[in-house]
Order: sequence, then structure tokens, then C-alpha cells
Amino acid sequence: MTTGQADAEGADFIVLEGVEKVFRVRRKAGRLRRVTREVRAVDGIGFRVGRGEMVGYIGPNGAGKSTTVKMLTGILVPSAGRIRVAGIEPSRERARLARRMGVVFGQRTTLWWDLPLRDSYELVRRLYRVPYDTYRKNLDRCVELLDLGPLLASPVRQLSLGQRMRGDIAAALLHDPEVLYLDEPTIGLDVISKARVREFLREVNATLGTTVLLTTHDLTDIEQLCRRVMVIDHGRLVYDGGLDGLHEAGDGERTLVVDLARELPPIEGVPGARTVRVEGPRQWLAFPASHSAAPVVAAVAERWPLVDLSVREPDIEDVIARMYTRGAPK
Repeated sequence: MTTGQADAEGADFIVLEGVEKVFRVRRKAGRLRRVTREVRAVDGIGFRVGRGEMVGYIGPNGAGKSTTVKMLTGILVPSAGRIRVAGIEPSRERARLARRMGVVFGQRTTLWWDLPLRDSYELVRRLYRVPYDTYRKNLDRCVELLDLGPLLASPVRQLSLGQRMRGDIAAALLHDPEVLYLDEPTIGLDVISKARVREFLREVNATLGTTVLLTTHDLTDIEQLCRRVMVIDHGRLVYDGGLDGLHEAGDGERTLVVDLARELPPIEGVPGARTVRVEGPRQWLAFPASHSAAPVVAAVAERWPLVDLSVREPDIEDVIARMYTRGAPK
């Protein structure tokens, strides 16, 4: 068996080894002079993803997440290092790999702006030469799980952001890809649309065994979908492991926002939590992000007149900053 076959058939479905991406940027330096400087977007990243894994790939703006995804799809060529997806080098065999992958960029659509959604899907079928029976089966599944039926006759330009995102995800799956790259798939979506997209991705991963690499700023996406998370910052991989380990490494805190029936003194005596803010009947309690919210909620509900509550996740930027402060291992 060749190395490529081992990557494609074994545990290492996606392989990156010492991958770098350097951009050369020219800018003015005076009236007549220009200087060129190097911007290292990705700096020696290496990781492996097994077939069927759903992995979160997170980091602050400008960390190198989208650059990595573009190299994995073959849109960008790495400056150094090695990339293999299903045994294929993306930048050299992009057309061959395209039949085996799906891509969704949250900021851009792959659908045809002025065509009805149904016609966009028919063009995708022809573009990928999807057998009609396979196309109908996949389309019917996507329409049902993403609630796209009422939208099929609507031009893409008339769809809301949440509707268009669901439409883009369906388009990315019509040709039965083995791997799905999602770049901010829930950005700007309302709560209901986010929940529908997350449930659909769980279903696709569980039933079809689709490998999923998810980049997002929303830690709730990661918490609900991924057992493994990788953190990139300044082009380098700074963490690769479980979500609990990420919170422990970053010493992160979640926040329980509590609305009481009336204004009361700060809540005290809740094990593992402390009140950090009070505004009238609303109070904010902080507790370790690696701990379950259930005991905190139960303790508050038992002793205080609770009207409503919500749990807020820590900012990814804050978690990463704490990781550096504490010198967390890669």
C-alpha cells in the first residue's frame, strides 16, 4: 500500500506536516518607493484528522484559519510543508479532490444569485456529474432536514442570510463528499437557524460518516458538535485536544445570566460560582468553563425567585489570551 492509500484508507484522512503560507505584500514607503514585506499567515502547522471525525478549528481573526482551509481545498498553494487529503495533494489535483469534498464559506455563497434555489441545485448536479438517483436522494434529505421545501422556487437573492446558509450547506453535500469544510457556517444566523444547521451537521456526520472541519468564532458550535478542537493563533497550532482541556488550559469562565423576580442582594453561597455583576433584578454569575452549568442552575433555582436564565460562553480571544498567560502546552 502506498503512502497516499494509507492516508486515504487509514486513520489519517487529512494530513498536514510543517505547513507554511507566506504572502508577500507591497506597500508605499514614500512618494516613489515601494517596499515588500512577508506576512506569515500559517507558520509550521501539523495535524492529522481521521476519517469520520468532526473537528473544530478555531482562533481569533487573522489567526490563519481560512488560509488553512483554502490550502486544504487547493485554492492556495502552501509555501512549505506537506498536505494530503484522502491521499491527494490538493494544489496539484484540485479537480480530482473537488469531487470528494464540499466547502461552505459563511461570507460567500456558491449559489447562483438570480436563479431559484432549485435551479442552482440542478446546476451543481451537472457540474459534479452526480447520478440522478443519488442527487434526488441527497436533495430530498437536505430539503427535509434543513426545511428548504418552501424556498426551492425562490431566487437566491431573495433569501435571508440563514436561509441562504442552509441552501449553501445543502449544495455542498449533493455530490456525496467525503469531507466537508465549513468556514463560519453559523455567522450572523438567528438562534433557530443555528440550531437547525447544527442538528443537520450532526445527522450528516453520524449517518454518512462525513469528515467535517469546522472553523467558527462561536464556541457553542464547537461544544455541541465537536469532541476535538484545535486552536490556531498567529499561524501556529497552540492547542489540540478536547473542549474541557481547552477551557482548563485557558482557565476560561462561563457566565450564568440570571433574571430574578425582584431586585435582591448579590447571590452568594452557590458552590463553584461567584457573582460578578448586578443590575437591578439581573445578576451575572461566573463559574469555570470546564464545569457543567447544571449544578449552578439547580442551586440558584432552589433558593432564589428565578424568572429566566441563560449561559454565555467565554470569548475565544479571551481563552487564547489566558492560554498564553499560563503557558499552556500545544
